[in-house]
Amino acid sequence: MDEVRELAVVSRINELAKKAKTEGLTAEETAERDALRKEYIEAYRKNLRGTLENIRIVDEQGNQHPLKKRTLH
Repeated sequence: MDEVRELAVVSRINELAKKAKTEGLTAEETAERDALRKEYIEAYRKNLRGTLENIRIVDEQGNQHPLKKRTLH
């Protein structure tokens, strides 16, 4: 998701959140909100994964090692 699209998605999510608190949402607006939230969360996770994959740990000898993947229990 590019920066312009991200700003548009966040803006629309915020508009729908405000409307939900004041007037309530129609079924179509609820579906739109859910789809936008899903799109935003997927883009956030993709960006985070990319960042984590590029992190390197430097040991005492100066060797670089990638982060190890952890599994959740």
